[in-house]
Amino acid sequence: MQSINWGVMGCGGIAHQFALAIKKLEKCTILAGASNTKGRAKDFTEQYQIPRAYDNYQSLVTDPDIDVIYIATTHNFHFENIKLCLQHGKHVICEKPFTVNAQQTKILIALATENNCFMMECVWTRFLPAIEHLKQLLSENIIGEVHTVKANFSICEDFPLEHRLRNKSLAGGALLDLGIYPLTLASIVFGEQPSRIQSSAVMGEDGVDESSCYLLEYQQHQRAILSASFIEESPTEGIISGTKGYIRIPDFLGAQELHIKLKDQAIKVSSFPFDADENFTFEVAHAMQCIRESKQQSDILPLDTTTAMMAIMDSIRNQWGLKYPGE
Repeated sequence: MQSINWGVMGCGGIAHQFALAIKKLEKCTILAGASNTKGRAKDFTEQYQIPRAYDNYQSLVTDPDIDVIYIATTHNFHFENIKLCLQHGKHVICEKPFTVNAQQTKILIALATENNCFMMECVWTRFLPAIEHLKQLLSENIIGEVHTVKANFSICEDFPLEHRLRNKSLAGGALLDLGIYPLTLASIVFGEQPSRIQSSAVMGEDGVDESSCYLLEYQQHQRAILSASFIEESPTEGIISGTKGYIRIPDFLGAQELHIKLKDQAIKVSSFPFDADENFTFEVAHAMQCIRESKQQSDILPLDTTTAMMAIMDSIRNQWGLKYPGE
């Protein structure tokens, strides 16, 4: 099993979660960090004893010792950052949302194929042991025929207008940053594109959705009732309801427990604990396994699934008339 050298593109808050994950894994190291913000890469690399710091991305992608790059920049830069990596033959994994829209994702898939590079979106929820167990339970019809998924992810912070969540220039808004998680849970459960999408949003003065709701309907009269917000307090949980019972997932985006309630039975709790510094270990370990096996995409989160998720969010934004600069 060959050792894998990582580069980190963008050294903000989320990059620290990645660095902690790498420390938990074997046969891999972060060789370099890069940021366009002067001094940030140096601070990041010194904190985690990373040997190389670059104040530009070109130096990172042309470093011959780096095998794969983790992209932790803001949403609006994902397309050009991934493209730069692929053009230099680097495997790449990128934080969600993968791009701003589905068309950008399709362009990158063609480029990754052309350059024989592995590429994957980082949606850590999909790789967690609890979610793997959930998929097994659903395949066994433990709660019978599934009718409804309900999920919410909300936070309540007084973000300034220049914050990435409020900033339209940075592809901000609740949908792309938070709503992708409830949408992901629906995707995991139903495994198909919805036949109908209805949505509504509370738009802020900055022009992005502060709070939004999504009703997805599927072919077999199944529904997903989903919401996201950064202006209200609300439980972060997912509930999957079927003909024989339901499964409740507290804090579903970082799921560590499944609460299984079958008709006329007591609630059964299945636990899959991990520490906070292991949040990203499961997706990173999976990506490295794929690279070692010379795969070009993940079988847990294939590129067509990423494209499908982007298409759903495109459809939702179109209903609100929300377009980002450059679209």
